[in-house]
Amino acid sequence: MSASVLASGQMYSVELPPWTVLLVAGASGVGKSSVSYRLAAWFGAAITPVDDIQVAVKRVTTPEQMPMLHFFDNHREEYFAMDDVGKLEHIVSVSTELLPALEAVVANRLEEGRRVVLEGDFILPELATRQCFGEFANGGRVRGLVIYEDAEAQIVANYRAREGTQQLVRARASHTYSNWLRAEAERLGIPAVAARPWETVLERCIAAVS
Repeated sequence: MSASVLASGQMYSVELPPWTVLLVAGASGVGKSSVSYRLAAWFGAAITPVDDIQVAVKRVTTPEQMPMLHFFDNHREEYFAMDDVGKLEHIVSVSTELLPALEAVVANRLEEGRRVVLEGDFILPELATRQCFGEFANGGRVRGLVIYEDAEAQIVANYRAREGTQQLVRARASHTYSNWLRAEAERLGIPAVAARPWETVLERCIAAVS
């Protein structure tokens, strides 16, 4: 099945992929959101930032119900005292707590049959490997993609360009998580695409998920 899409001011005919849900994972500051919006436009898909889901779930739960999700807000000093391994374990734990909510969103999209790109820091690569989402079989309809950045200095530069501040601690934690996500993707057989060179990242991501 093919469709016409508008990209860079020109109409292109593209072969639509077999997936209904594309999960784009990546650490904060690597550029995944920018790529995800372009991917969604290319494939004529809707897009849902997982940050919105995370905010909503946190609003309607308590620290007793989801301790990892609420941990940073209530224990910031303890978080910043963690070493690299501790910070990595924290974000993986938060992402694990959010898995049931994301599974429900994926199941809803599989039921509707409308193509969507879900993107965010809290997507674990393993989510794309689920055989079923509720009563709906995966059957290749859910695909995963990890976008990573090799250089910690580039993440620092990305934060500076985006937010105007030097965020060395945050960038270090993000770089550690980026490396972990890439390794997880490779372990699970999920495509992992380097964010740079930026000029070709969209084409490389399209090829990886088509």
